[in-house]
Amino acid sequence: MLPPVVVGQAVVSGMLLIGQAPGDREGKLGRPFAWTAGKTLFKWFESIGMDEETFRRKVYMSAVCRCFPGKNPKGGDRVPDAQEIENCSKWLDAEIALLRPGLIVPVGKLAIARFMPVTRLADIIGAQFSMEFGGHRTQMVPLPHPSGASTWHRTDPGRQLLQQALARIRRHPQWRTMLQQP
Repeated sequence: MLPPVVVGQAVVSGMLLIGQAPGDREGKLGRPFAWTAGKTLFKWFESIGMDEETFRRKVYMSAVCRCFPGKNPKGGDRVPDAQEIENCSKWLDAEIALLRPGLIVPVGKLAIARFMPVTRLADIIGAQFSMEFGGHRTQMVPLPHPSGASTWHRTDPGRQLLQQALARIRRHPQWRTMLQQP
C-alpha cells in the first residue's frame, strides 16, 4: 500500500459511503473519489438530488483500505489482499461505531464484501439490506463501482439495478433528512 492515507472530511453524518481503496490520483488531490470514478459516482448522486459539493459536506466518506494499493501489472489497480484489508478494518469499524449511521452505502464488490458475501453483483445491487453492526441496527444499499473500466453499470441488467439502488437511496429517510438540512 502506498501513502498517503486518503479519507473524506470529518463529517458527523447519518450516512456512510464506503469505497474500496483510493486510486493513484486521490492521494495527490487529498480526497476520496476525486478522479474518473468520482465523476461518475457524483453524477449518480446528483441524479437523486445532491451535487458533489453538498455530498462531500454532508456524507462521511470512508474506505475499506486507506492507501493506494498500487498498480496491477496486468492493468488497473491492484486489489488489496486479505491482510491489507484486515490491517485497515479497525479504522472502518471505529467509524461505524462512532457514527452509528442509519444508511451505509458500500461502493464496489470489495466494499460490499466487507459486510456480506458477494458472488454476483446482480444479486445485490438494487436491494436494501437490514443489518446489525456493533449492536447498532442500520440499512445498507450497495452500489456498483463507478469505474470507467467497468461496463457493468452501463449495460443491462446493471444499468437497471443501479437505478433501483439509487431510487432506494433517494427514498431512504436518512437521504431525505440530509436533503432538507442546510
